[in-house]
Order: sequence, then C-alpha cells, then structure tokens
Amino acid sequence: MERKNAWKDYTKKELKELEKVNKEYRRFLTVGKTERECVKEILKQATAAGYESLEAVMESGRKIKKGDKIYAVCMNKSVALFHIGEQPLEQGMNILGAHIDSPRLDVKQNPLYEDSDLAYLDTHYYGGIKKYQWVTLPLAIHGVVVKKDGETIDICIGENDNDPVFCVTDLLIHLAGTQLEKKAAKVIEGEKLDLLIGSIPLAKEEKDAVKANVLKLLKEQYDIEEEDFISAELEIVPAGAARELGIDRSMIMSYGQDDRVCAYTSLAAMLEVKSLQKTACCLLVDKEEIGSVGATGMQSHFFENVVAELINLTGKYSELKLKRCLANCRMLSSDVNAAYDPLFADAFEKKNASYCGRGVVFSKFTGSRGKSGSNDANAEYLAELRKIMDDAGVAYQTAELGKVDIGGGGTIAYILSLYGMQVIDSGVAVLNMHAPWEITSKADVYEAKKCYAAFLLA
Repeated sequence: MERKNAWKDYTKKELKELEKVNKEYRRFLTVGKTERECVKEILKQATAAGYESLEAVMESGRKIKKGDKIYAVCMNKSVALFHIGEQPLEQGMNILGAHIDSPRLDVKQNPLYEDSDLAYLDTHYYGGIKKYQWVTLPLAIHGVVVKKDGETIDICIGENDNDPVFCVTDLLIHLAGTQLEKKAAKVIEGEKLDLLIGSIPLAKEEKDAVKANVLKLLKEQYDIEEEDFISAELEIVPAGAARELGIDRSMIMSYGQDDRVCAYTSLAAMLEVKSLQKTACCLLVDKEEIGSVGATGMQSHFFENVVAELINLTGKYSELKLKRCLANCRMLSSDVNAAYDPLFADAFEKKNASYCGRGVVFSKFTGSRGKSGSNDANAEYLAELRKIMDDAGVAYQTAELGKVDIGGGGTIAYILSLYGMQVIDSGVAVLNMHAPWEITSKADVYEAKKCYAAFLLA
C-alpha cells in the first residue's frame, strides 16, 4: 500500500514537461498574490485559450453548443470556467474546485497612525495563521483603493527591486525574557501585527508629522486620501517571487500555495483538454480560509446561478433540470493536504499521511476528530477514480490530515456535496502550510495537473 516516490520513474521527456509546468506555476504564484490578481491572470489565460464571458454569450442571443468555452466572474474574486461537452448538461459535469484566497494580513478601514515618530498601518489577520511567523519579514502591500467617484487604483508595493518593503517588528532577544515565557499563540498578539511604513516627519508639521508625511506621499504617488482607506481592500503578503528550493531544485517555496497550487493545476488542466463527453468546469473561489462565506465564497449562490444561466442557454430552463445537473456532477475538491514532516512526526500517523514527491493526494474525508465537518466520499467513487488515475499513469496517494485527535481542517467539498454530487478532496501535499512561505514538490504539482486533466476527460 505504500506509494513510491514519483521521481524514480520519470523519463527525460516527462522531466522536461514537469519543469515546464512548474515554471509556469511559479510565475502564476508570483503575479497572483491576491484573489483579484489571480482572477485577472486566470481570465488572461482563459481568453487567450478562446473562452468568452457569459454576459457576451447571453447578449448575443445564441444557444450554447458542444465545444463552447465560457467564463463567469463574481466581483473580481471568484471565477468559473466551462467547456461544454457532448452530453446534455442535465447529465452532469466534471468539476474541479479550488480556492484562490490565502492567509494574510488585511489593512483595517481606519489604519494609519503614528507612535513615537514611527508610522504604522493597523491590520487584522485573515485565516488561520501562527502570528509569530509574520514578524521581521519583508512584506508587500497588494490590493485596490476605490475612490468615491468609482475610480479604482491598483496597489502593489514591495515586489519590484526598486520598491520599498514593509515589516511587522519584534522584540529583541535581549529584552524578551517575559515574552518567551508566553504560549506560542500569545508571543505575538493580533493587535501587535501592525505594519511599519514610515519614519520621516513632514517639515513644519507639529502633530503627527510622520503620519502627515506618509499621507503626503500617498497623495503624490497614488492620489490617495486618508478617507480612501474606508473603501480599500489592501492585503499584506510576503514580498518576493516564488523560488526553487533545494540543491536539486526539486521543490517550490512560495507564499500562497494553499490553495493556488490546486487552482493553477486545475486551470492548466482545464485549458489543455480538447473534445469532451461531459461538460468540464473549473471553479476557483474566494473566502475558503474563513469558512467559504460571503458573496464570493462557495456558500453563495454564484455557482448555482451560473449553471442555471447555462442551462437556459441550451434551450428550455427548468429547476428540475438544474437539480438533475448538479446531482449528476462529479467533483474533485482540489485542496492541499499536510505533507509528512519527519521533524514533527508526532503530529502524523505515517501509514495515512501524505508525502512530498509521491503524487497527488486523495483524502476520503477531512473534518476533525470524529469526522466533524467532513465530506466523506463514497467507496464507489473512489473506485472510479482509482481506475481513472491508473489508466492515465497518474502517481497518487491517499491521506488524512494528521492524527485523529490532533486537529483537522475542511475544504469546500461539503458545500458542493449538498447538491448530491460525488465529491472527494484531491490536492498536493504541502510543508509549512499556512506559513508565509510554503513548500511543495515539483513532482506533486506535475502529477496534480495530470490527475485533473484525466478526470475532466473521464
């Protein structure tokens, strides 16, 4: 039952393809550090591959047919791609679902303040993080500022070589005796994750002169007033590009691989497949890290509404057709799993852990402890997937998320399963999950892309 290391069987041709996939993946990670940036890059690639917007198809008045490629966007933070197959939509779709949000620091709506001649931005962390990991790192600011007249200003500071970077400070070791006695969750508290952004006072300004200088620079460089923070979405992320890791360059180290590793490989598979029997769908959504809530999360009706519009474009719409379509779908909820780390072996059960380099991971269930909050996939569906993967020569493994009583986690799988469709979690093993810099194996990225392509064609 032990799965072997995928690197052992690659041919020269496969290694060349593996490096090509991973080079494009690193570029995707580097240009897409926020949901909006991911959607922008996804649409760029999709339109180049012949996809057109749902709105354009609806306005044209034409019916959709086999081979049509259509995308729909929700508030620039979630996107769904559809490649129409030969079978009627009523018979279901093959769906790849992943999320494009990642843990980070968000700038508050009233963030800018000065203390002791230093200017800061107040932040609120997003998703599950170890707060102490975010101090003393070079950080970048990404996002948008929307002014009252509707103008949107894109912000990206800290990624170019000539850009400044930002930082959350920490207490020096010489004075940290009391701090180091605290539990890890309290070593750095949430309200201490404020971003240091300036220290030069504005000439002839008496009160909050450093803050005044920061506001002056924001106005000059970005035409931003202090009140514009109210209608801004600014995300603090690690500065720097995705990099190869290891003397053998076998791994990738980057911010945001949970879950952009599955988002990218799903997208790459979707754009690669040609003639299809079943309609293929690639669904890339926001807000998974905070419970899939809100208008752009999986719990919204965005996906269901788009599928209803597609059915309407095939001819006659009915609620019964929509329900049949969703119930007849098969889905891979493409999300990451925790890679076995021998330095923290006590957290894992080795027989049922996922390992770097052993291929894409299938997780029959997630949740925590007694499978609470889990989607537990059916044995019949797992048997189908085993055959698909073996026939396509995909390296795969099965895993749970750590020991039974250690902790746990969830994905969007349980939400899609509410429609009655077959769903299982499938993704890539990650070291340092939810840390500012996460690690994946190039082999697993490659096998994930192969897995998703094989699934769409099945």
